[in-house]
Formats: sequence, C-alpha cells, structure tokens
Amino acid sequence: MGTILLGLKPDVLSEAQLARIRAVAPDARLLVTDQRAEMEAALNELEIIAGPVPHELVLRAPNLGWFQQWGAGADWLLRHPEAVSRRFILTNVSGIHAIPISEHILAMMLAFARSLPVSIRGQERHHWLDGSEKRTFELAGGTLLLVGVGAIGRRTAQLARALGMRVLGIRRNPAEMVAEIEQMAGPERLEALLPEADFVVLTVPLTRETRNMIGQRELRAMRPGSYIINIGRGGTIDETALLRALKEGWIAGAGLDVFETEPLPADSPFWEMQNVIITAHYAGSTPYYDQRALDIFVENLRRYRAGESLEHIVNKELGY
Repeated sequence: MGTILLGLKPDVLSEAQLARIRAVAPDARLLVTDQRAEMEAALNELEIIAGPVPHELVLRAPNLGWFQQWGAGADWLLRHPEAVSRRFILTNVSGIHAIPISEHILAMMLAFARSLPVSIRGQERHHWLDGSEKRTFELAGGTLLLVGVGAIGRRTAQLARALGMRVLGIRRNPAEMVAEIEQMAGPERLEALLPEADFVVLTVPLTRETRNMIGQRELRAMRPGSYIINIGRGGTIDETALLRALKEGWIAGAGLDVFETEPLPADSPFWEMQNVIITAHYAGSTPYYDQRALDIFVENLRRYRAGESLEHIVNKELGY
C-alpha cells in the first residue's frame, strides 16, 4: 500500500490515536504533517489523503485513491471543477457537527428572544436598558423552518421541539421524514413556508443549486418580526438583499456564522447592525472535533482496505 497523508500538526492526535490508523493499515507509510513542503515531497506516493490539506495539492497527487475531508462542506469543488473527473473517492465528516452547531443555532435563537445583543451593547456602555430598548419573546409556541434537514437539522428539530416549538423542514427529498418535523417539503415550497416561520435556519451546503437561494423575493416573503440564521455557507444568501432587508425592517434580525467573504471585511455594514449577531464561522467548533473526525476516518480506512463501500461519500457532481 502507498502513503497515507494526515494533514494535521503532529501533536494534534495522541500516539494511541495514531496507533489506531497504523493497526488498520500496518503496511502503509503514515505521514503526519501540516507543512506544505513535506506534503509536496510525498505527492507521487500518496494513495490516501485525510485532513485539512490544500485542495490544489490533492488534485496534484497522481495516484490518489481516496480523499477524506476533515470538514463537511465540499463547496471547494465549485472552484476546482476538474476534481469531478478525477478517479479518487471523496468523503467528508458529515454528521460530527450536529451537537455543536445545533447548540449554536439554539444560542442565537435564545439570544434574540431574550434581547441579549442589545443588553451586551448596553453593558459595554454601562447603560441600563429601559423597556423601549428591548424586545423579548418566547420560543415556545413559535415556528422554526429548517432549510436543510441532515444530521444538524434533525438535532436542531429535537431541541426546538423540546422547547415547545413547531418545526417545519425543507429538504431535497421531502419523502425522508423526521419524527420531530411536523411538515416536510421540497425546495419548491420554500417561498410558501417562509411566512409561517419565526426563525428560518439555513444548514444547506453551497452548491450551484443553493447559491443565493435566499434573495430579495424570499426575504420579502418572511414576516417582519422573523429572524434568519445561517450556519451553512455564506453564498446561500444574497448579502446585498439581506443588508437591505435588515435596514428596512423586512425581517427583525439575522444570526450569521458564515459569509460570502471570510474573514468578514472590517468595513462590512454587518458589523454595525444592532439586529445582527456575528460569529466567526465557529458554529461547528468543539474540543471533540478531531476525535470524531478520526473515528470516521478509521472506519472508512477499514472499509477501504476491505474493498467495502465507504461512508459519507460526496457526490462530486452535486457537491454534497
């Protein structure tokens, strides 16, 4: 067997964790590095690549059979369409973000419901808010519309239902039902369901189909008192339309973990908006991330060696 490149700093995983990889592929050379020069030196011998490796290097590995992403999103394929015709299998770690991202979504929803952004800004100014400066409401009895119902959407639905919310869902295949979701619909029903929602949450990947799926028309369809939360990819929302919607009161606010350009430029109007919560694309951050990604990789490595179908395969033509 050829070389396995694990594109992490050597001290990220313990010796016991690395031993799990060696136990499954004892005849392979395991190269653990985050240094580009070392990666490039080994390109010709790489059979398997795993981890956050530069995509242009992945495409330059002539004998690559399988690339295990260390993240879920595969929108890099939009920038490298030549990857579709390459023979390597592409897998991701879809599902490991379900706990941290669903909790991040819930945190944003609760923050808006309890008027925390206004209070935090008041605290910075040593200002005691009066009744006219804050808007509070309850999540219980409200409606959540999940746009994208994978592992993250399912767990978010569970948390929302536990708080007494009604949950609706939009997914590519609406026939795949989820117990906690009252009504599931296809993408063609998005505009019809938007007016019912107090919160619209986007968990969809960025593909040709989802780029700017939320634009002026969709934002106009939302209720003036509703909020939109995006933890998927920035390109799924038309940011020019969103800025206008926030300024003119088409919607009440937005919780944004992702943006079209990241890092978000310092001169972006989003920074100054009182009705926006910004987090720096860390909704999926958790101290258990590498362990969970390793679990997926080791199981897939076992399957790869055994000639079995891998889990979490990305359809390179669809982009997810």
